Amino acid sequence: MAETHDAYAALRLPDYRRLLSGAVLASLGAEMLHVAIGWELYQRTNDAMALAYAGLAQFLPVLLLALPAGSAADRFSRKHLLVAAQALLALAAVGLAALSFWEGPVAFIYVCLVLIGTSRAFSAPARQSLVPQVVPLDLLPNAIAWNSTGWQLATIGGPAIGGLVLSWFIPAAAYVLAATMALICIAMVAGIRPRPFERPLGAASLAGLLAGVKFVWRTKPILATMSLDLFAVLLGGATSLLPIYARDILGVGPWGFGWLRAAPALGAVVMALALAHSRPFERPGRAMLAAVAGFGGATIVFGLSEMFWLSFLMLCCIGALDNISVVIRGTLVQTLTPDAMRGRVAAVNIVFISSSNELGAFESGLVAALAGPVASVVVGGTGSILVVLIVATLWPQMWRLGRLHPKVAARVDELPAPRVDVCSATGDPPAPTPGAALDGQGCAPLK
Repeated sequence: MAETHDAYAALRLPDYRRLLSGAVLASLGAEMLHVAIGWELYQRTNDAMALAYAGLAQFLPVLLLALPAGSAADRFSRKHLLVAAQALLALAAVGLAALSFWEGPVAFIYVCLVLIGTSRAFSAPARQSLVPQVVPLDLLPNAIAWNSTGWQLATIGGPAIGGLVLSWFIPAAAYVLAATMALICIAMVAGIRPRPFERPLGAASLAGLLAGVKFVWRTKPILATMSLDLFAVLLGGATSLLPIYARDILGVGPWGFGWLRAAPALGAVVMALALAHSRPFERPGRAMLAAVAGFGGATIVFGLSEMFWLSFLMLCCIGALDNISVVIRGTLVQTLTPDAMRGRVAAVNIVFISSSNELGAFESGLVAALAGPVASVVVGGTGSILVVLIVATLWPQMWRLGRLHPKVAARVDELPAPRVDVCSATGDPPAPTPGAALDGQGCAPLK
């Protein structure tokens, strides 16, 4: 009998609903912050480098603190760490509101951005590693798909609401609303009762801090997908330049800017809902390579467009294609990582993500300041396509990557080294005997 697919299985769990709802509200507030900060900085400075420095200010704390934050998520209560990180985000948002209302120095805005980056460094590993404590292992792919859906809904609503708030009120109102959403997230997460998890010995040592890095380096499917997403989005990120496109190229005001900022999430949420209602990819590696190549192509068209509707459509395509990469990478990381290492591996993942987003914003702003925004976006999209070719050449396993089986995660920590057997949909995975050669009918070893 064919296996039935329950698209709402994870949502039937009360603790997961609380975690997802809180995360969506926090993301909604964070997106509003990004819209208001980008618009206010460009209005006050008229300098593309101000946007570049905003990305850098949020990236550096993640780069410096992610590994200690991941270690903390494996040693202490992930729920309490998430609550503390959201409290810091609320504090930073209140500081931004005060600076905006009283027109404080721009330099202090960057201080608040550093606090936001610090919050993200601790929040992301705690939240990602908390999911397996409230969701059974076999429901992880479904939960990750809904995580992506919720986050994309927030990135639609956040910019749109932020744009409306900027049109009707002052930026300080957006910051206050973002702080309120972070506080509501704290209240929702506080009611979760996660299952206990195994706390590793020596996680606070240098070797323990680097254990997540070593695991990712030796688990080539994870390394390949993280690298692909990192360099493609770092080069092809166009969203950081949207204030310039909205005002100087497309000639739309704050309302149009808000919808441009929301367009990638609009495409992504449509894709995320489709993925949540579908079975896992039979060939996720090929799907991810194709999606990132399409991401680069859509970025090039957006960079050359001078029509609002075409720019909006291309941003929707960018979001939809990027979401395929997000779901595949998230599912692979969660299913192949032992529970005692989830925080540290999630920390490595957030470094890759922040490198692609915040550092990508710095790169885009720098190139835009030197060569213009159009050149920055077009060259970046071309670079994303080249990254696909390079990754496919360096890791040909991506072409053979078969359907991920959730049972692999329960067994991968029994191996003496992170050798991972990723199975196709033709059968259950065999017992992961180290060094065993698989026959290629059901599974293919990825080294």
